[in-house]
This record gives sequence, structure tokens and C-alpha cells, in this order.
Amino acid sequence: MYVPASNRVEDDAEVRAMVEAVATAHLVTVGPDGEPDSTLLPILWEGDLVVGHMARGNPQWERLTPDSPALLVIPGPDAYVSPSWYVEKERHGRVVPTWNYTQVQLRGRVRVVRERDWLLEAVTRLTERHEGHRQLPWAVSDAPERYLEGMLRGIVGIEIAVTEVHGKAKLSQNRLPEDRGRVLEGLGGEADPGSAGVREAMLRLASS
Repeated sequence: MYVPASNRVEDDAEVRAMVEAVATAHLVTVGPDGEPDSTLLPILWEGDLVVGHMARGNPQWERLTPDSPALLVIPGPDAYVSPSWYVEKERHGRVVPTWNYTQVQLRGRVRVVRERDWLLEAVTRLTERHEGHRQLPWAVSDAPERYLEGMLRGIVGIEIAVTEVHGKAKLSQNRLPEDRGRVLEGLGGEADPGSAGVREAMLRLASS
């Protein structure tokens, strides 16, 4: 991922918070024929390991060799930025559109796991991550045991040992303060959730 110095997110806690806010990632790997594969996975990132799972019927895991290189792409909010919002538009017109966004990319080595106990622990922890905020959270133990065993046989575990972390926040850092204010105003008038998310990220950056 291309990350100019002004857009680099280097604080470990901040990068992990960006990943935790999304809790999913696109797992990108390349098979022995050189063709890329990608699957969206719910994930947990703890220490230097990322844990997830995919359907056993998904051919991506069968195309992996031991310790295959892997790329995890975790997108944050993104939004179009109109050049009409810049003060330079009125002064000289030498402005163009751009896109503001945040993203984390993790690189590492992937391992496929088939052990039943590992899978049960992984799906239990992933479920707790996504159900914990609910008033009546569903738990893996709520499912009948026989049904659960069948579901576990239908997945494989994915574990990535992370070797590189790249965080990026492209949030108009290269613009004049007046421009950033106008971008915030412009994003505030947009209806899509991406614009709202980028605006919130810009406000957090301004207050940090």
C-alpha cells in the first residue's frame, strides 16, 4: 500500500482500534497458478496473530501451501471530496477531485486449521465479539450440540502470523486549514455513511 508520510498511522493502539472498529478483512492470497483469491472474513487480531474462518467449500484455502504469504485489507470509511469545496477553486481553479479514506493492511503467513477444538474456540470468540453489545446476546452454546458439530465440520480455521502492519489515513492533511474546514462542511452535507465516517475521522484527527 502506498502511504505518504503525512498519511501514515504509526501508533499501534490507533491502528488496532481501526481494525477493531471494522472487525472484518479481505483475505488475499495467491494460488500455485499465480491467480489471486479473496474472501471477506470476520477476524480477531490479538498480539501478532489474526484469527478467522471460512467455509470448507471455499476453494481458496485448498490453494494455500504451508505458510503462504497473505494480505489482509481492512477498509475504513471512504468518501469523495469535491474540488468545488476548496478555496483554490475560487482563486485559480487548479484543483481536482480526490478520495479521502482510512485503511489498514496486514501482511503475514497463513495457516489452515482443521482441529475441532481450535475451531470451536475461534467461532466462540468471534461470536462474543459481535454479540457482546446486544441486550440478549446469542451464544454458540445456544445451538444444539449435534447441529453445532455439523456446522464446525463445514468450516476451516484461518490463522495469519502478522509480519507487517501498514495504517493509512488520507484525510486532507495536505490541504490548507481553510480547505479542511470546507471539506468538513461539504461532507456534512452528504447523505452517505462513508462521508459521515470520513468527517468523523477528520474531526478526531483535528482534535488529536
